[in-house]
Amino acid sequence: MFKILVIDDDPIVRAVLKSTLQKQGYETTVASNGEEGITQAQLLRPALIICDWMMSHVDGLEVCRRIRTDPELATTFFILLTARGAARGEEEDRVRGLDAGADEFISKPIEMNELKARVRAGLRLHQLNQDLQSQKQVLEILNQDLQTQKQILEAELAEAADYVRSLLPSPLVGAVTTENLFIPSAQLGGDCFDHHWIDDDNLAIYLLDVSGHGVGSALLSVSVLNVLRSQSLPNTNFCQPSEVLKGLNHTFQMRKHGDKYFTIWYGVYHRLKRKLIYANAGHPPALLLSNTSTNSIQVKQLTSLDLPIGFSPEVQFEDAIFEIEENSTLYIFSDGAYEINQPDGQIWGIDAFIDLLTEYSRQNPCNLNQLLAEILTLNAQYHLNDDLSLVKVNFG
Repeated sequence: MFKILVIDDDPIVRAVLKSTLQKQGYETTVASNGEEGITQAQLLRPALIICDWMMSHVDGLEVCRRIRTDPELATTFFILLTARGAARGEEEDRVRGLDAGADEFISKPIEMNELKARVRAGLRLHQLNQDLQSQKQVLEILNQDLQTQKQILEAELAEAADYVRSLLPSPLVGAVTTENLFIPSAQLGGDCFDHHWIDDDNLAIYLLDVSGHGVGSALLSVSVLNVLRSQSLPNTNFCQPSEVLKGLNHTFQMRKHGDKYFTIWYGVYHRLKRKLIYANAGHPPALLLSNTSTNSIQVKQLTSLDLPIGFSPEVQFEDAIFEIEENSTLYIFSDGAYEINQPDGQIWGIDAFIDLLTEYSRQNPCNLNQLLAEILTLNAQYHLNDDLSLVKVNFG
């Protein structure tokens, strides 16, 4: 039931209005002056107030102004009663009333059918305002919940990214040295890499990139990393890259892993024979840079046309073998190293990346942090679109 408050210093008007409104089914309270009306309004929180304009001490305009200062009465519909015809065209009075916060005007003597109609209209507007306020509160609560969930998700993603980073290898020292660069994108990605001695003579080197972004890609990437580190592929010679890729392809078919696939470059270096054998499943080519003279660098792209892991169980992977000259350097990287959005809207591209890497390699040794700074200056965005992974292997 709607609550209505009538404020009027005329007892006859109060009585008539109360009787009329109660017969319409409204819970009606009356007040005999402005101060009492303000007090009653604060106590009752009525849906609608009918207030006489001309009252002693505190008039209707002042009542209206003070009512409008109370946030809990913001949706209360306010009707001013005037004996001066403000509702019939006296613009000055109407402006004053509207400025004070009035919603409607009714002239005395009161025509009851008009009053009933304006009350019904006022209550409809009040209800609409109430509904809007309720919806606003619900939206604010939902927004707070979304912000909380966003903060939780961001914290979990950051924790997951830290975990992935913690799994990446420390640089190697000795006859073969390595340097690693890993810059995660704004989203949790699917890059992983490693280099470890399988035995005293054979060094495994690999980098993989799972399709997509997010937790699913990162989980698959970590799963593959664990399989390779633990050498848990059955009947697989981990010194034979094509066998390793065949085992991975059998184990990680995309239909069983959320339709995700991954590219991988996997190589094994035999330190005594100075031979590098590798296989490549859809990954960007590794670069083998050899110093043929003080001013000349020979660049070989170690690539293949084999499909990524997970597409088809029938793929036959091929090995390739290279002699490694002294002071040669191998670079393995993900496509995030060169698929850089430049300010002109163009993608930087692998050819430009190879040129830059070759130029930096003339500066012996190539500084990966300087190389990274150069790449980041080309990026038109605050964050990278994809993880940037780069492994540098120096063969002494």
